[in-house]
Formats: sequence, C-alpha cells, structure tokens
Amino acid sequence: MSTVTVTINRLGAQGHGIANGEDGPVYVPYALPGETLAIARNGDHGTVMSTSNPSPDRVTPPCRHFGPDSDACGGCSLQHLADAPYHAFKRNLVVEALKSKGLTPEVGELVIAHPGERRRVVFSARRTEKELLLGFNRAETNHIVSIVECPIASPGIVARLEAIRAVGKALATGSDTFRIGVLETLAGLDLAADGLKPLDDKQRRLVTETVLALKNIARVSANGEIVIELQKPLVDFGGVKVSPPPGAFTQATKPAEDAMAELVLSHVGKAKRIIDLFAGSGTFSLRLARIAKVHAVEGDEKSVKALDHAARNTQGLKPVSVEKRDLFRRPMMVSELKNYDAVVFDPPRAGAEVQMKELVRSGVKTVVAVSCNPLTLARDLRILVDGGYQIKAVTPIDQFLWSPHVEAVVLLQK
Repeated sequence: MSTVTVTINRLGAQGHGIANGEDGPVYVPYALPGETLAIARNGDHGTVMSTSNPSPDRVTPPCRHFGPDSDACGGCSLQHLADAPYHAFKRNLVVEALKSKGLTPEVGELVIAHPGERRRVVFSARRTEKELLLGFNRAETNHIVSIVECPIASPGIVARLEAIRAVGKALATGSDTFRIGVLETLAGLDLAADGLKPLDDKQRRLVTETVLALKNIARVSANGEIVIELQKPLVDFGGVKVSPPPGAFTQATKPAEDAMAELVLSHVGKAKRIIDLFAGSGTFSLRLARIAKVHAVEGDEKSVKALDHAARNTQGLKPVSVEKRDLFRRPMMVSELKNYDAVVFDPPRAGAEVQMKELVRSGVKTVVAVSCNPLTLARDLRILVDGGYQIKAVTPIDQFLWSPHVEAVVLLQK
C-alpha cells in the first residue's frame, strides 16, 4: 500500500471516482470528478486520506451512517453527490450500456426517486453477546454496521427497527450472519429471514411470543417457511390486492412500480392478448388485465399461485391465465407466442437472452422490456434490434436511491 495524490476524472458505473493512474484506472469510493485527493492506494483501489479541492457537486450526506469511515454502512454509495449530477449519472448508466452494444436511441429523462420511499429492504443480521446487529454491510466487507436510521427506507420501516431487531434476536442461532427481508405491506411488516439453521420448537415459540408482543408485524418466515402469520400481507397492484409468498420479489418502491406500470400500460396500446413473462406475483399482469386478456408466466410456483388467487378473486378483470415455467431453461417458443399482440418481460438481473432468440422469430409486433440491469438489457435489446425490432422509447427509472442501480422501461415495435 502506498500514499499517492490523484485527480478524479469521472464516476464509474459503481459510483466510485476514477483516476487515471500510470498503470491503469484507480477506483476511489466517495470521491467526485475534479477533486484532487491524497489516497492510500492498494492495487487499483484507493481510500481517501484528504481532499484539497472539494467538488462543487459535493453535498453533506443526509445519513450519519454514510461515508468512508470504518463504521460507515455500505448500503448507499452516492449520498455525497448533488441531485442534478446524480440524476445525470443514473440516466447515463442506461445511455452508456446501450451504446456499448451499438444502440443509440433517445433516452428519456430519469424518473427520480425520493428519500423514504423504499418499502422493501434486506438487512444483514448477526447475534453478538451484547445485541443483535441489524443493518447493512460496510462496503466490500462482511462487517455489519448496525443502523439507527435509514433515509431511503419508508418511515414505517424505520420506526419499527427495534421491533425488527427483537424478531431477529428470536430467530438467531449462534453468531452466524443471516438476512432479514422487510416488506411494508397494507397489513403490516412482512419479515422473511433466510440463511438460518432450521428452527426448533423452542425457537418457534420464542418467535411467536415475540411477535405477539409487538405491533404491526403481519408475518414472519424463516427460510421460506411461515413461522407466524397474524394477517396475510397485502400489496396493491393497481387496485388488485395480492398476498405475495414469503420473500417473494416485489418492486422496492411503490412510486417506481407505479411509474413502470403506467409506461407498460401505455406502451402495449390497444393490444387485446398480452403475455407477461417473468410475471412474479402479478405486478404488471393484474394491471394489464384491466384492458386485455393476459397470460402470466413465472418460474416460482408460490408466486404463480398468489397471482392466480388474486385474479380469481378480483372483479372487473379480463381473463388471466397463469403458467409455472422456468423461462431460462424452457423459453416460450415461436408457436406459443404467435397468439399474442404484445409481450411484456421483466427478468432478473441475468436478463432473458434465450427468450429473446425465440421472440425475434415470432410475429409479435409490440415488445415492452423492463429491466433492473442496463448491461443485460442492452444485450437483449441488441438481439431484438438485429431481429427486426425498432426501439421507440427508453425511460430510465431510479428505484434504488443513492446507489449505482437503475431500472429502465423500453418500447420496441417490429
């Protein structure tokens, strides 16, 4: 390790400042373009020691847990960047990812995120002799920073941090690290712990007693198995109430979900038959069923059942059919896609490369892509464009405030 002085040229895709070293780029967390810094350099990584000229874009972080200190949380990476350059950075992640695949469509303005919107967070937890550590890992380490505030999380989650700790303490066995996913629902908090050893009867009783003594905890599960459910957790997908299974995927914020859904509904236009791929528990399917017949395809059986139950018990929807199917191993084939006017797909971060190769051979006119990973999105869009589709609209959406993650919704037509 050596101490050197560098000037930051740009922000990297992970939100780190990047300086041009003699032997290649040096990545410096918490640094901003234009700043000259003394850093402790270890390979291509630098730790800020001092700053001689702070950037005019540098602002005071809103959270006490943010920063380069040894006890700082790694949940956010860009709280020190002013709004305008931060929004430009997020939009540019999509622009540059598309450009890397030779795609240069017009990219719309970023749909911005605000503090306090996150209804879903995943905490790291570990029991010590004194307490239960509950928070986020320090960047690039396994060290848990136990938090007392979180400006990205909803007030309903922040206000219940001690209750979440109490449940986590009841769940914990030994000193192993585990995770607690927290979803704020209409019925209360849904806590889904994973990475735990199987609970014995004594622990189950302790968890049950703990939850009964608290307020606003709807359900607690461990490794996908429900331990106690006082009320079915409910989320609202465009007026349709759904009870997702423990730990199931839901969009992290309601405002971002609503923005994406509005775009999806607008982009499918007057389509009468829509297939929704990687449908989850019905985020888009159930909204689309207000205007068209929908076939929802999802690999997780419990999510499929939740979607189907909601569709069957909601009036005013057009027919919704469901199918449990691993689209990575068994994509929808050309013969199956021919009956649809529009395809909507929202895959995991890995994207949907195999499915795209079938889709380009189909006659489906309208495709709406939703993605949380600009790089795999760009790869998938390249396949579609090479297969005869044109990109008509790209909208970046910030759902993960002060992080290097960005969503996008894209309309393509053949």
